[in-house]
Amino acid sequence: MKTYFVDSFTKEKFKGNPAAVCLPNIELNAESMQSIAAEIGFSETAFIKQIKDNTYSIRFFSPKTEIPLCGHATLASSKIVFSTTSFESIKFININNVELFIEKEVHKIKMQFPVYETEETEVPQKLLDALGLSKILEKRYSPNNKIILLEIDSARELADLKPDFTALVNSHTGINGVLVTAISDNENFDFHYRYFWPWAGTDEDPVTGGIQTFLTKYWAKKLNKTKLNAFQSSLRTGTMSTELVQDKVYILGEAVIVLEGNFIL
Repeated sequence: MKTYFVDSFTKEKFKGNPAAVCLPNIELNAESMQSIAAEIGFSETAFIKQIKDNTYSIRFFSPKTEIPLCGHATLASSKIVFSTTSFESIKFININNVELFIEKEVHKIKMQFPVYETEETEVPQKLLDALGLSKILEKRYSPNNKIILLEIDSARELADLKPDFTALVNSHTGINGVLVTAISDNENFDFHYRYFWPWAGTDEDPVTGGIQTFLTKYWAKKLNKTKLNAFQSSLRTGTMSTELVQDKVYILGEAVIVLEGNFIL
């Protein structure tokens, strides 16, 4: 099975978020795909298959479970398709039949994702303690993603967070992850964020695109602007630009192919 490793949301190798992109030449069931994703060990492994012309099915697996929607693995998959075909635009269809429209730009890839709403929520104190947070500006929840959003007032504090992941995963049930965000202290960006998801994937996702389905709208409303620049202040770091257009969010990013090979099935 042709397999690629791609660093997403970066133009430098070994930065951004690594994803595996697999192109199965036989039918694989979910159990097999899950085993392959666990073997590879990246936060996401994407399995893509051409349906017709420039339309592909896409499925995403963390080392622990299938994820309906993933930004950085979609970007990685787009990079592979654009690098191996003459297509200028493609369409992915995920497990929930959500259509993801992708376009090749000069140096970047532009992805169209849906926009999801957030709602007010209560957060257990032990979750905040596990994150090392004492002051929260706002608490929201994305039901579509099963992700808690926490805004704090300091990008520096965000970068310095060192969660207790054992305590974190035991502090809440029924969620996929916790997103912590802060307004940027860098003029090149509008907001910073980090994403912790030991419930469904790895402890921390290096760079996360899928959360822009609700995070872009959150910051667009607060900052009164529709075009935004985001910085993920994880150890590897990563950047992306987003634009809110009605019920769609456009995510623009770069990606670098770092490995090409064959997975022996």
